[in-house]
Amino acid sequence: MLNSASRLDVINRLGRAMADPSRARILLMLLHEAGYPAQLARDLDLSRPNVSNHLACLRGCGIVVAAPEGRRTRYEIADVHLTRALESLLEVVLAVEDGNPCTDEDCDLPLCCGSTSTALPDAQVMR
Repeated sequence: MLNSASRLDVINRLGRAMADPSRARILLMLLHEAGYPAQLARDLDLSRPNVSNHLACLRGCGIVVAAPEGRRTRYEIADVHLTRALESLLEVVLAVEDGNPCTDEDCDLPLCCGSTSTALPDAQVMR
């Protein structure tokens, strides 16, 4: 069993990984299948160096692992428990109150900031 410091470290590492929109998109891609940097860059319309930097961060956080395959490297989620946890997070419905704007000046999440910051009706919940 993890002690409190270890649990806090896990939460901090996951938070850091998911706080960046590009890393979050990479994680979503890796939830479906293992990926390669060039393929991820192409599919996500990101530069290869950008994807490599994000994958290095995710590896450093212990969230993904790399497996060399000849001249290429395959990346995948490090643990099946993490895969299940991320899939469960995708099912979460956040309770966003009407009229409470986002306080993050750098936020670029759709429907989060500005005058469109409203709770989504059940039919519009994104999963």
